[in-house]
Amino acid sequence: MPELEIQPFTEEHLDDAARLLEARHSGHRAAEPLLPEKIDFRAELDSLRSSDDASGVVALKGGRLVGYLLGVRRDDGIWGPNVWIELAGHAAVEPEIVRDLYAAAAGNWVEGGRHRHYVLVPASDADLVNAWFRLSFGAQHAAGIQVTPEALNSAPSRVEVRPARADDVDAAVALDWVLPQHQERSPVFSAGPQWSEEELRKEFLEDIANPEIGLFIAELAGKPVGLLAMVSAEKSSMHSSLARPERAALLAFAATLPEARGSGAGLALTNAGLAWAREQGYPVVVTDWRETNLLSSRFWPKRGFRRTFLRLYRSIP
Repeated sequence: MPELEIQPFTEEHLDDAARLLEARHSGHRAAEPLLPEKIDFRAELDSLRSSDDASGVVALKGGRLVGYLLGVRRDDGIWGPNVWIELAGHAAVEPEIVRDLYAAAAGNWVEGGRHRHYVLVPASDADLVNAWFRLSFGAQHAAGIQVTPEALNSAPSRVEVRPARADDVDAAVALDWVLPQHQERSPVFSAGPQWSEEELRKEFLEDIANPEIGLFIAELAGKPVGLLAMVSAEKSSMHSSLARPERAALLAFAATLPEARGSGAGLALTNAGLAWAREQGYPVVVTDWRETNLLSSRFWPKRGFRRTFLRLYRSIP
């Protein structure tokens, strides 16, 4: 049995790597048919390979390409000195090969000071996810998808949900802080808010005036207690390429005040967002959440969202 031969990823490997990616995506679509069908796999790989600070390796067995891995660097910002293995960034004929590929590539990344590694993995491929887990990666974030429902779950009648208005700006700004403040705490420990109150006010007022954005406020006894935003998935950086259906709405933001949790406000807001998607003619809705956020990681699957991709994370000491 020939052993694996690891080589740098070069242009000559693009066609064979694209075929591996196509096979991986075909298997993913068998589990989740809402994912896009028409993908230029070679172009996806060429775009990654041409990125600044891109690096990668391939695995050959008996002269045949049996796996590849490509890493790119994002702005350090909140991500720290990093490498991202994006949606199209890896595929192999068997999951165990991914461990060899990462072993070959990660040494140079760490030597170059890039100690934070992120990888996006099809959530339905348990063996592939497990291969990354056995490299000390853990689940950080999830993308979810569902058909836009015709019928919605009933919400408590005491919760009123309505389209947001310009005079909701103060309440909306307060609600905008709720999610990042929640995620600063255990067990998420996410970086704090990256925007100012002035920026939030400006963005909210611009969004109110945009007919392509759906903004909804939930009220209890006349008090605003929740906010939800809907847009086209084309506005999303996470739900792109292999993760973006041809026409999908993105549930981009949702938050309720801590004292309103359990009141049904979140369910009522979700109903409003899904109804907006249906009215706008979106057949599919996507969203995403932190897996370490106990509330959202339980709430969204209960609302019908199925995991499509997991973002896994490893930090090297």
